Amino acid sequence: MSNNEFELLIRENAQIIENELAKYMNSKNDNGLCELMSYSLLGAGKRIRPFIVIEASKLFSGKDFNIKRVLPYACALEMIHTYSLIHDDLPSMDNDDYRRGKLTSHKVFGEGKALLAGDTLLTYAFEVLASNELVSDKSVRYATIALSKYAGFAGMAGGQMIDLNSGENISSFDELKKMHSLKTSALIKCAMVLGYLSACDTPNDKVISDLEAFSDNIGIAFQIKDDILDKISDSVTLGKPVGSDDKNGKSTTLSYMSIDEAQKQVDDLTNDAIKIIEAYYEGICGMHSLVDLAKYMVDRKK
Repeated sequence: MSNNEFELLIRENAQIIENELAKYMNSKNDNGLCELMSYSLLGAGKRIRPFIVIEASKLFSGKDFNIKRVLPYACALEMIHTYSLIHDDLPSMDNDDYRRGKLTSHKVFGEGKALLAGDTLLTYAFEVLASNELVSDKSVRYATIALSKYAGFAGMAGGQMIDLNSGENISSFDELKKMHSLKTSALIKCAMVLGYLSACDTPNDKVISDLEAFSDNIGIAFQIKDDILDKISDSVTLGKPVGSDDKNGKSTTLSYMSIDEAQKQVDDLTNDAIKIIEAYYEGICGMHSLVDLAKYMVDRKK
């Protein structure tokens, strides 16, 4: 698939997700919370994580793929991701003023309401996930466990804790990769597993292991690429401040190696990821979208 074709697929999936998320933000008994949540949740972003959920579901569903079966899982994960961004931007965390090209939630609504917006997205995500009536109860049970695991202390939140405790004192690139494996890769693992569970409610341990390894590689590669772009790009292109890690004294990939060496890490991790996922596309004609995703994340400019 060409880059143009792949970007079109991303935009098409993003629009589907955007429309679905908007429906969840239309409650009349929300006490004003939908406005707070919608500000950060709607209208921006490539929706990479829900894209992965959808494309993983396509891969494992084959001819039985039904996008309605997977949308609640994809939307729930995007809510989790957005809550984490709102909280990351708070003055008590990364203290950033811009996200996705506009002022962060706490800059518009204040810290208290931004915190509440994130909290509500976190809890609402599980309601959305559990309300999926087009999959089996067994699938929902496994999906609930997966979302809790990858978003919690064994995943994203655990990575954030490492970041808060030792972000400026990480002594090696291996330690930094461990943090990225939790903080960044965990939700990509979750995306792959949720897509798989929308198609199969009796998960195979080997498949789960492969999906996690694929996700770990592209997640770490994604974060290293972020570190590179933070050094060589600008805030207009990225839609968020550049150099915030340097400002806050945090370690990045470039604390341990040159830009060229970091790019080699990105390339090696991406190639390893492609080898894993290509095996699952064997014999499947047409678009190998998760392979293309791995390549796209290496070449991205923002």
